[in-house]
Amino acid sequence: MARIVMKFGGTSVADINRIRNVARHVKREVDAGHDVAVVVSAMSGKTNELVAWTRDASPMHDAREYDAVVASGEQVTAGLLAIVLQSMGIHARSWQGWQIPIKTDGAHGAARITEIDGSFLIKRFGEGQVAVIAGFQGIAPDNRISTLGRGGSDTSAVAIAAAVNADRCDIYTDVDGVYTTDPRIEPKARRLSRISFEEMLEMASLGSKVLQVRSVELAMVYKVRTFVRSSFDDPNAPGMGDLLNPPGTLICDEDEIVEQQVVTGIAYAKDEAQISLRRVSDRPGVAAGIFGPLAEANINVDMIVQNISEDGKFTDMTFTVPSGDVGKALNVLEKGKNSVGYDVIQHDDGMSKVSVIGIGMRSHAGVAATAFKALSEKGINIRAITTSEIKISILIDGAYTELAVRTLHSVYGLDKH
Repeated sequence: MARIVMKFGGTSVADINRIRNVARHVKREVDAGHDVAVVVSAMSGKTNELVAWTRDASPMHDAREYDAVVASGEQVTAGLLAIVLQSMGIHARSWQGWQIPIKTDGAHGAARITEIDGSFLIKRFGEGQVAVIAGFQGIAPDNRISTLGRGGSDTSAVAIAAAVNADRCDIYTDVDGVYTTDPRIEPKARRLSRISFEEMLEMASLGSKVLQVRSVELAMVYKVRTFVRSSFDDPNAPGMGDLLNPPGTLICDEDEIVEQQVVTGIAYAKDEAQISLRRVSDRPGVAAGIFGPLAEANINVDMIVQNISEDGKFTDMTFTVPSGDVGKALNVLEKGKNSVGYDVIQHDDGMSKVSVIGIGMRSHAGVAATAFKALSEKGINIRAITTSEIKISILIDGAYTELAVRTLHSVYGLDKH
């Protein structure tokens, strides 16, 4: 007997028929004798509708009331799933985040979980109950409902799994696992049987939409073995009830991966913009003068490249921001022109960042050179490069995104089974 947390996303619970299908997945694990907690998202499209209503009511709405409205989507799903499970003879009950309680900080709309006491759920397990929990929500220090930001139900599920010391956290979605790259771009992309927490963290932060970044961070910190699975697979198909290796992709500690590939996957993020400050005074404090105000304006700066001039008096500073933040970033930089000291600002929209990821890079030379050579042979110009121990990110013109992804996927042999 094991303890399992199952999370179902919006497309998995989009209507009553799909909720009935989810209930069959839950029943399979209950019938196997496992303790089960289920975390659910709002029905597909419902959160967008609720967000639109709050903005329509008032563009400058109170974040606490925003949370009260948007958290209702998960509440509906949790209640409906509990009703369906009860109709199947399963002892189930729905619970809101504040009833567990899932305690968060006070950043309404983008709260972070601070504490979950697992004893409440463990008591329910002892009573043979399936706890159906509304994801994405908790309770803030002001005793009001808080929400965890987009994709927050993934984070709820992993945090609950850590709190109850679960054997597994299954994230059910509309894809059947984590792939070497986006199958819509490269049909030869392969589903990975296992991927390390570190690699998944890079994939999630660099463009892969399978899991929310914070959920992977939590899973890594608390060593929560996490499976990405498809809710659209037949709940009773062979192997679906396998405790150790069900269908899907296991996200786990690096030590669990026996055969480590040099490169595990290719991620990409479109809609990047490049901003360059020309002839910036080369003196201490200049970088802080540029990036401090951008951070205060909540603008996420990514790749940073600095060129030092021959005379040591001036430098060029180039960095990327999301395309949607270009106008805001340019305003911030214009305001700081006198204090920073630069000649001119240049910017280019429509960039893409393509990233090569793999824990095997730590022990293999020439990974970056392979990428640069392959892209040059396709006539793709590289605008900027950043690297870490397990990733190389390359900024290119957006028009070449798909060609770059396919080229890199092939050159590292990821299209070979």
